[in-house]
Amino acid sequence: MSRRLAAACGLALLAACSDGNDSPTDPAPIPDPATPIVYAAVGASDALGIGSSMPCLPLTECTNGTGYVPTIARTLRATRTVSVTNLGIPAGVLSPRIQNLGRQYGRTIVGNFIEGAMPFVPRDSNVVTILAGPNDVNAVGEAFERGAAGANQAAYFDDQVRQFGVEYRELIAGIRARAGQPRIVAANLPNFAGIPYASGYSSMRRQGLQTLSVRFTREAINTLVGEGVAVVDLMCDARSYEAGRYSSDGYHPNDAGYALIAEMMVRAITDASFSAPRDDCPQMRLLP
Repeated sequence: MSRRLAAACGLALLAACSDGNDSPTDPAPIPDPATPIVYAAVGASDALGIGSSMPCLPLTECTNGTGYVPTIARTLRATRTVSVTNLGIPAGVLSPRIQNLGRQYGRTIVGNFIEGAMPFVPRDSNVVTILAGPNDVNAVGEAFERGAAGANQAAYFDDQVRQFGVEYRELIAGIRARAGQPRIVAANLPNFAGIPYASGYSSMRRQGLQTLSVRFTREAINTLVGEGVAVVDLMCDARSYEAGRYSSDGYHPNDAGYALIAEMMVRAITDASFSAPRDDCPQMRLLP
């Protein structure tokens, strides 16, 4: 399927655009223990383990890395054969739209997942992990702080959340168009107003970060459960806010932070009864 066709796949057309595979609303089965895992990771610098004691270069196996991608691979290799394609894009965002918005306000954004990762997911992938949104929250939040919302802040946030949801589904549809029906595991976002890097931001910026990370999580990412995606709940896990899980920049996880993400993703990959994310929790309301 072409990217143009994938982009045309709306919520009601996802099944029709899946090239005849099982309906995307049915969860993909956990790979059989006897079947090799062909694992593709879609993410930004987090997929490369930036902030860890041993980060990885893009498109490398990096078997000794301490980010979540190589940690997942090592854990799964305890019981089966695993190959990895790490499609991490440093400073990457979900879509060309958010990439252009960030650049408009002076952010360095070198790529996006729809154009720079989705077309390169191996066609035989049976496991795909996605962590999309952290850099998007920062780009959209900075644009908000610098006046992009104009006089109607509510409409600005509504539009950003709506478009993020549409673009996330374009990414999912494109992955399925290439790889059929892999088991897709997506991580939602912590409340970025509550992690160390945001402590020095203005109250307006922090409020924007909370609004975006909570609404991206609740309205765009968590709803993917209904489309056969296992969603890892970083938002409502108190461990996501422990300062000791972040590197010196207060934004990227350290080894302990990546180990937590890997632990949760492995369970989502291997456990058919993996719990759906919560729709409400105190971590969504860290700021009044």
